[in-house]
Amino acid sequence: METERYAIVSTDGVTVNEHFGFATHFLIYNMNDRMTLVEKRETESLSVGDPDHLFDPDRFARIAARLKDCCRVYVTRIGDTPAGRLRDIGVQPVIYAGAIADISR
Repeated sequence: METERYAIVSTDGVTVNEHFGFATHFLIYNMNDRMTLVEKRETESLSVGDPDHLFDPDRFARIAARLKDCCRVYVTRIGDTPAGRLRDIGVQPVIYAGAIADISR
């Protein structure tokens, strides 16, 4: 079975519980017959704290570079623009709120 790599947005390491734009790190898992935590990747958040902020392509590019080896990113929410840009680089955003242990292929 081929191993896939998933990025998880989590503040507690147990549940997917954060909006993509607020993430300051991604938990990176390898998934084959089970999920195995590989590393924690620090990043800057896409959000600058202003709900009306414009999409920042440079900031997004730096974040996307941290995810380029992942096929999915699990988040509780994500804006349309960042979701589309992730798909453009081959990373599928998955809206999910729940236990990381319950994620399957």
